[in-house]
Amino acid sequence: MNTGRVLLICDGFWEFPLYGGMLSALGYDLVMCSSYEEGSRRVETEDFAFAIVNQGSASFEGRCVLERAAEMHRNIPIVVVTRFMDTHCYLEAMELGAVDYLERPEPDDLGWVLKTQLRRHDAA
Repeated sequence: MNTGRVLLICDGFWEFPLYGGMLSALGYDLVMCSSYEEGSRRVETEDFAFAIVNQGSASFEGRCVLERAAEMHRNIPIVVVTRFMDTHCYLEAMELGAVDYLERPEPDDLGWVLKTQLRRHDAA
């Protein structure tokens, strides 16, 4: 069973039950935010084993979370999830330090990515 805290930042409530249920079932302490501003504040002030950020639209509203983590030199693995693949947003997310960028991942796939990235992060 896992004990880490995971921050889930979504601009729409459809992701909360989809991903939140999987994360809770894996034993993570889940913190959910429905705004990028709140997510940015939490990344700045709280400790998380991992963060999952919804891209938002093609304007990449989730960018502010990655930028804040980079500004604060927070070593939090962040995965960006999106409803549609956008190469520009993908490149920007990776440049800002995202560990992965996934288009509509199934909950089990996201769980696998989370476990894999946490192992990499712990080994570093």
